[in-house]
Amino acid sequence: MSEQLTDQQINEAGHLTIGGVDATELAAKYQTPLAVYDVSKIRDQIRRFKSVFEDNDVNYAVSYASKAFATIAMYQVIDQEEAHIDVVSGGELYTAIQANFPMARVSFHGNNKSLAELEMAVEHHVGVIVLDNFHEIDLLDQVLREHDASISVMMRITPGISAHTHEYISTGQEDSKFGFDLNSGQAAKALQIVLANDRMNMLGIHAHIGSQIFELNGFQMAAEKLVEIAADWHEQFNYQPEVINVGGGFGIQYTQDDHPLAPEAFVDAIVKTIKQSAGEHHLNMPAVWIEPGRSIAGPAGYSLYTIGSRKDVPGLTSYLTVDGGMGDNIRPALYQAEYEAVLANNPTAKTTETVHIAGKYCESGDILINEQALPETKPGDLLAILDTGAYGYSMASNYNRNPRPAVVFVENGESALVVERETYADLTRLDRSYTKNN
Repeated sequence: MSEQLTDQQINEAGHLTIGGVDATELAAKYQTPLAVYDVSKIRDQIRRFKSVFEDNDVNYAVSYASKAFATIAMYQVIDQEEAHIDVVSGGELYTAIQANFPMARVSFHGNNKSLAELEMAVEHHVGVIVLDNFHEIDLLDQVLREHDASISVMMRITPGISAHTHEYISTGQEDSKFGFDLNSGQAAKALQIVLANDRMNMLGIHAHIGSQIFELNGFQMAAEKLVEIAADWHEQFNYQPEVINVGGGFGIQYTQDDHPLAPEAFVDAIVKTIKQSAGEHHLNMPAVWIEPGRSIAGPAGYSLYTIGSRKDVPGLTSYLTVDGGMGDNIRPALYQAEYEAVLANNPTAKTTETVHIAGKYCESGDILINEQALPETKPGDLLAILDTGAYGYSMASNYNRNPRPAVVFVENGESALVVERETYADLTRLDRSYTKNN
C-alpha cells in the first residue's frame, strides 16, 4: 500500500475509499476514466492556511489559484470557505461569475489580458487586477475611462529569484515572460504611471517564484525582496503597499521520494520574514496574500482508470494500459511529472512486479507512470493514481478525439457529479461542414 494512503482509506471489502466512498462503486456509477475529489481535503488545507495567518495576527487572503482546477463546483467550495480566487483568463472569470462567486474576492492575473477580458473584469467589479506589463496599463486605462470606473490594481514584479523547480514552472527569475523587471527600472517606471492614474488604486505588489517548491529559502528571499522594494518605493515615491502578495508554489508529495514541508510551514516562514523585515525598514505591516493552487487541489484529487491491454516483452518492463492517459493528465508527458498508483480494488495486496502505466493515446510518450510496483492485475481491474487534483482536468484535451472524463466530488460518504462526461456528440458540436465550390 502506498505511504500516501492511510488505513482509514481501506474499507472492510479491502477497497480504496475516497471521502468515505468505495472507489469501485464510484467507477461503477460514473464509469472511467474518472476524476474524483475528496472535498474535505480541500476544506482542511484552506483552513490550515488561514490558521497560520490568524496565529501570526496579520491581515491576509488565501487566494486559490484557479489554473490548478476551475469549475463552478470548485469555486462554490472555495466561497463556502470564505477564501479568494485568482483567475488568469476570461473563461475562468466567466466560470466564477456563473458560480456566483463574490467578485470582490477575485484577482485577475495574466501576461496578455485582452481588451475584452479587461472590460469583463471592470464591468463585473473584480476586486483587483494584477498588472503585468505596460501595454496592459494602457488598455486598462482605456477601459476605465470608457466605463467611467475605477479599480484596485497590484503590480507583478520579477524579483530575480529562481526557485529550485522545473524550468517550465519557474517564474521569478529576470528572464521570464511574466511581470515588470526590477533591476532594469521597469517596475519603478510602471509604479509612477499607476500612481499618477486617478482611476487605479495601487493596492500592492506581487511576485511568484515558481511551482512545486520544497525549500523555504526561495520564499524567504522573495518576501525580503518585496519588503525591500516597498521600503525603496516609500523613500522614492512616498508609497507603501497595503498588500504584499507572495504567490504560491508550495510543493506537495506526489511520490514517496518527495519530502516537502507542510504547505502551511511555508506560509508561517513567509509571514514571519515579512514581519521582521517590515519592522527593520520601519514600514507599516502590510496584509499578506498567498495564491496556493496545487497544494489545495492536488492532494484532494484521484484519477480512476480501468486496466485494459498488456504488453510483455522478455527482458523488458511490461506495459499496462489504462483507458485514459495524456488527454486527461498531460503533466508526465509535458514535464516528466511523477505519480504513484494503487490497485483500487486491492490496494493492500503485495506487489509482485514493476510496470509502465501507459495511456491509450497514439503517442509513445503517453506514459502516466514510468515505473510502478503493482500486484498481479487483470483487464477490468481498477487503478487509482494519487494526488492528481492539480493540472490534470484543467489541462485536459480531446486529443485523438477522446471525450474528457467526468468529475465527481465526494464528502462525508456521499458523491456528486460536478462535471458531466463529454460525449462523442460534444466532440463535433462546434464542427461545421465544408463544401468545396467548383
